[in-house]
Amino acid sequence: MADPTGRDAVAAVWRIESARIVGALARYTGDFALAEDVAQEALAEALVNWPRDGVPGSPVGWLLSVGRRRAIDTFRRRSALDERYAAFAHDLGEGGAASGGAPADQISDAEDVPWDPDRIDDDVLALTFIACHPVLSREARVALTLRVVGGLTSDEIARAFLVPTATVQARITRAKKTLGAAHVPFELPPAYERRERLGSVLSVVYLIFTEGSSASSGEDLIRLDLASEAQRLARLLTRLVPDDPETYGLLALLELTAARFPARTGADGELVLLEHQDRRRWDRAAIRRGRAALARVERAGRGLGAYGLQAAIAECHAVAPSVDATNWERIVLLYEALGRLAPSPVVDLNRAVAVSMAEGPAAALAIVDELAAADALPGSQLLPGVRGELLARLGRVDAARTELERAIRLCSNERERAVLERKRGELG
Repeated sequence: MADPTGRDAVAAVWRIESARIVGALARYTGDFALAEDVAQEALAEALVNWPRDGVPGSPVGWLLSVGRRRAIDTFRRRSALDERYAAFAHDLGEGGAASGGAPADQISDAEDVPWDPDRIDDDVLALTFIACHPVLSREARVALTLRVVGGLTSDEIARAFLVPTATVQARITRAKKTLGAAHVPFELPPAYERRERLGSVLSVVYLIFTEGSSASSGEDLIRLDLASEAQRLARLLTRLVPDDPETYGLLALLELTAARFPARTGADGELVLLEHQDRRRWDRAAIRRGRAALARVERAGRGLGAYGLQAAIAECHAVAPSVDATNWERIVLLYEALGRLAPSPVVDLNRAVAVSMAEGPAAALAIVDELAAADALPGSQLLPGVRGELLARLGRVDAARTELERAIRLCSNERERAVLERKRGELG
């Protein structure tokens, strides 16, 4: 009898392990585009076989075995006696038996799998640097990394960046073709090239964490798989490029933000706003790690970069015993500095929230109204959500309700939408 949970297992394994699977296959094939193609073929076979035959004892090993066989088939089609294929098959222990290998649905869990645990971290990191290669546009780098490293679908990436799904798919396809045409090798780049790509890599790791900490859609508010993977990559980057303060700034930001995860959701997964969180549930070990990373940035004596400034803001929250006792004046100053260093509508909107706590809702509404007049953050629930909150605090109930209803229509995450609906209901 078919096992419907097999499809759930496929989805879970792919969500957690896709980057490592693609990375391992890319290392063994030396071909980034081929690695993702054969990984997708393995995924498709798993969707057929696992519900029918049961989940294998080593799901990742099964996917890697199938992916490896599909890669061998591809090399064989390209040239039956190609030296590259012969060396590849020999290294993997296939030898002359490769052409007569067992069907994919007969692969044994005990089969020798090209899986080197000591190289996993390097594989994923190399995958990230390749996806952030300078031959690609910024939009392509982000889309490709979120796809192959973060494991997001094209639909999820499109929602995160407010663009059509077809646009994301086209960017990913062009990016893989560009990497292939440029003969980009699958390896960590030399030190001087790492410097050139580091900004893009940090940006993408941050975007993966952002999607994990506040999912753009779906039922779950936090996607711990994505957030944890971003934290792991950030830790790897501090070891790979230890003398760049921004790597530690990013790590500090991620640790301090993730420290609040245990208190951000209730028993049923509902969103718990900052003012209602039980701060005793915050992860104190993560706070210590984050503050230690931030202290390292400050000791470098180069000033705080964009990630360091955001980490300093997160630290203000982490050390405060309550919302009212938070140093909002310092947070406003930090946001002002961040706005000059890395201007964006989101930074201005967050500064407005801090201003509302430090100076009152009227001062904050002036900032938000400027953003609204400029049509900042089109298609996002963030701006109308904040504006509705400020209007409610000023007693402008009808206008607040209109803004909150607009935010509800724009919100794709069920948990966040529930909070907005509750706020609307509290208006009476």
